[in-house]
Amino acid sequence: MMRFIRPALASGIALACGAALALQAHAQETRRPPLTLDTNVDIPFNYMAVPQFDVGRETPLRVDLGKMERGGLDAAFFVIWVPQGPLTPEGYTTAVAQATQKYDGIGHMLMRYPDRIRIATSPATVRDNRRRGLLSALIGIENAYSLGHDLHRLDAAFDRGARYVGLVHVGNNDLCSSSMPNADLHEPAMNSPGDRGMSDFGRAVVARANALGMLVDVSHASDACVHAALDASRAPIIASHSGARAVLGHPRNLPDDLVRAIAAHGGVVQAVAYKEFLKDDPARKAEEEALQARVARESGDAEYDSDKHDFLPAMVAGMAQIDRRHPLATLDDYVAQIRHLVAVAGIDHVGIASDFDGGGGITGWNDASETPRLTAALAAAGFSDEDIAKLWGGNLLRAWEAALRVADAR
Repeated sequence: MMRFIRPALASGIALACGAALALQAHAQETRRPPLTLDTNVDIPFNYMAVPQFDVGRETPLRVDLGKMERGGLDAAFFVIWVPQGPLTPEGYTTAVAQATQKYDGIGHMLMRYPDRIRIATSPATVRDNRRRGLLSALIGIENAYSLGHDLHRLDAAFDRGARYVGLVHVGNNDLCSSSMPNADLHEPAMNSPGDRGMSDFGRAVVARANALGMLVDVSHASDACVHAALDASRAPIIASHSGARAVLGHPRNLPDDLVRAIAAHGGVVQAVAYKEFLKDDPARKAEEEALQARVARESGDAEYDSDKHDFLPAMVAGMAQIDRRHPLATLDDYVAQIRHLVAVAGIDHVGIASDFDGGGGITGWNDASETPRLTAALAAAGFSDEDIAKLWGGNLLRAWEAALRVADAR
């Protein structure tokens, strides 16, 4: 017998089914992996200029679009790094030109692959790109020496998409002293009487960054410079790729008092997966330096150049042998570093950075395609889904939003 369902009953069934589907969709969304944001990825100077570094293809880089897509790495700050040179007009001119080369490379990537990756210049854009199934390219400055001692170039960098400014790198510059001053130039050791901390130009850069809504980054800065940045900045500051000195006594790692101070200021310390900041292995370092010198010499060069030599067969084979003799730090080492930072700063003030293609990479998270392994390791270490979402980008985006509010309040 055919049975007929009364309209009211049919409507009720439809509503019930709709509610069930909505609940199912909500459950799927809550189970979705967190938004993943890496705050430090290096790029070579000839990025996108040669087929080898066309990141829309498979490349020897640890981060390219395919690796990001396979590993679910949603967003990365690609950094405008330049080496420290002389504080002279000629030195500044070279640094500005080197930075321009890298901005242009990122621009070429964005123009060539708009269906895969888009620029993100705000936290809202990062989230929107993810909802649309797009990767996010963010830009950070690593070593503000590339400003050429001209404050107006910070505005120009902002216009090109830069959203954090790293004050210094290895060797002192015109903004502040470095955690690793250049001993060959007789620069004073960090925390010695001659360590000058921050210059007036450095304070001007911090103030202008605050006005623009750019985050100030103190990774690579001396302890005195970090203190000065905290005093000068009205917005939260970040350490885009640093570790904990209490876990490993490397000068690039931050002491606990500065970790607490950055947190108290609303900022974030982005724990970095860099071998030397996680594991002390002098024998490995000596072998790497010897290999670099040999490969450079065999190439007819006086000095090692990572862009030129890192991907040569002799270097790749030599590094594989070194890895077998001197294993890299592991995910367990990295998670232990994160746990310490969280214990000191609190779960709201720690994030994640790889330093891929700038020396970063550890056993278990050696390129962007292995990103899910880190998420799984954090879960296995007892971090909740909410905690992991904060570590993977939530905390950084919150600090960035705070910096934007400071800028808007001017």
